[in-house]
Amino acid sequence: MIGFLGEYEVTIDAKGRFLLPAGFKKQVPEEWGNQFVISRGIEPCLTLYPMKNWEPIFAEISQLNDFDPKVRQFQRYFLNGATTVELDTAGRLLLPQNLKEYAGLEKDAVLVSAVKKIEIWDKRRYQQFFENFSPDAFSQLAGEVMVKKES
Repeated sequence: MIGFLGEYEVTIDAKGRFLLPAGFKKQVPEEWGNQFVISRGIEPCLTLYPMKNWEPIFAEISQLNDFDPKVRQFQRYFLNGATTVELDTAGRLLLPQNLKEYAGLEKDAVLVSAVKKIEIWDKRRYQQFFENFSPDAFSQLAGEVMVKKES
């Protein structure tokens, strides 16, 4: 499993395609191929997983108890709209229309590293997210989530 670093602006064409930035392309091992899974993010964005990073997540979700209503609710939301996409010969990915609408993607987008996946944000929404998040709020959040877990 690999992780991503970087943030890149892209333009979505009239057909809903965008060029995967070379900076991200270089971070995907060549032997992994050109297949990805794109799905709804938890926030109003999309998530793009290399197939090799998606497979263990899907395997884990597949092991959950289908008789638990919370599991079914989670599976429906998390897997809703998840679609396999492949880079075309020009290095572009096609965004499914329903996912474009969910994330409010039209023309200008930002691709952002999110450890094992890439988030795809509408550029304006992404900028608003950071405008509404102060350094103090970030410091407090970091203190809460970066606490070392006791074994």
